[in-house]
Amino acid sequence: METPFSSAQPGTAPPPAVPLPNEPPSIVARNVNVWYGDKHAIKNVSIDIYRRQVTAFIGPSGCGKSTFLRVLNRMNDIIEGCRVTGKITLDGDDIYDPRLDVVQLRARVGMVFQKPNPFPKSIYDNVAYGPRIHGLTRSKKELDEIVEKSLRRAALWDEVKDRLDEPGTALSGGQQQRLCIARAIAVSPDVILMDEPCSALDPIATAKIEELMDELRQDYTIIIVTHSMQQAARVSQRTAFFHLGDLVEVGSTEQIFTRPQDRRTQDYITGRFG
Repeated sequence: METPFSSAQPGTAPPPAVPLPNEPPSIVARNVNVWYGDKHAIKNVSIDIYRRQVTAFIGPSGCGKSTFLRVLNRMNDIIEGCRVTGKITLDGDDIYDPRLDVVQLRARVGMVFQKPNPFPKSIYDNVAYGPRIHGLTRSKKELDEIVEKSLRRAALWDEVKDRLDEPGTALSGGQQQRLCIARAIAVSPDVILMDEPCSALDPIATAKIEELMDELRQDYTIIIVTHSMQQAARVSQRTAFFHLGDLVEVGSTEQIFTRPQDRRTQDYITGRFG
């Protein structure tokens, strides 16, 4: 069976299969349903997502993977006619509790979008924006330290340290996406969601983002939606396959790509549909 593992670049190996941690999952979703008006977009999805792992959501276009990703930081709240049922907890907190501060939730669950979207501000102000609005610093010195640390974590500091006053929009596409990652981690989130973060980037920029994901997972829970099964095989430890709004199968990335339990998963990863 041809898989992304068997077609990987010479000399590259898939991430090692990581056993489930002894600690409880960071995110627990149970019987989650999403409707857009009358359209049932997500159907009874239950999944556990763990810290210090990259979890990839794969599946054909329109299968629900991006919809489910947006459920995890309540981005769907802004879509008229969207309704969510079921339960999702983040470190034990019900994220759909009416008493929950959604602004604080989105600080804990950062998001990086498909197309780089830096603010029309300087590089410095892009990263400083979150810490400022959340009151995370008490002085300019502390803010400077957060900006530098975040840019270093995003592997961007050495490229921009002498031009922090320049607009973020003047950077290359790959640099802009790393700036958006720096902006997300500046508020010390627990989780980073990435919705096809490399689809608008060239192969070199993509490789940098993938390398960065592997470094960041040591400190964050990372979830990536990707159309590229090769990318899922390279960067993730666990993979979830979505099809027509159903979560068909979830397991270690190595198991999903080499020993899928469901025929639909096998048909998708071998290219019979997509």
